[in-house]
Amino acid sequence: MSEHGTNTIWPLLDDAHAALRSAVRGVPEGDWDRPTPCAEWNVTQVLQHAAGDQLGYAASLTGGPGPAENPFAPSGKLTDSPEALLEPALAATWAAWATVDATAQEVRVPLPPGTMTAALGVGACALDAAVHAWDIAVATGQPSPLTGELARPLLEVAHQIVEPLRAFAFAPALEAEAGGATPGEAAGLLRYLGRDPDWS
Repeated sequence: MSEHGTNTIWPLLDDAHAALRSAVRGVPEGDWDRPTPCAEWNVTQVLQHAAGDQLGYAASLTGGPGPAENPFAPSGKLTDSPEALLEPALAATWAAWATVDATAQEVRVPLPPGTMTAALGVGACALDAAVHAWDIAVATGQPSPLTGELARPLLEVAHQIVEPLRAFAFAPALEAEAGGATPGEAAGLLRYLGRDPDWS
């Protein structure tokens, strides 16, 4: 972290947060109980998990409070609006990463091995937000927020961090299928993370 409170800009994180924010705002009122590509969780639970993960990154960086409940055991019950859960988490995470020098070689993250370079750590945080944005969007009939421009750098991040996490955070990678409906980098990223790009 910078001693001078630098305001580092992370475009990849901004884009991932925008995707998650858009997906959550686009959920129709009656769709919060719909199933998602995360087989055990509905849309509400994916939102809780995604918001909790973002707070986990913020807490790792700042030493501040983490999520109120375990992101890997989301209750599926909201006590306030979806935006009231998500927006403070995104704001805290953005503010935390803004204090991190882009050239830092070791920052704390809530993933094994516990520290990463700043660029890889913020990429992991962005990957989490963007993929859960996709989960929520496709579960509720919205267009995929994963553009090639967003997916390309996230796949580079995924190749560096995902393998040790497959046991608890990601399913085995899927082989590409001929004639799949989702082409390009987004499909490659989703398959690498164990998600079916054509899930419905």
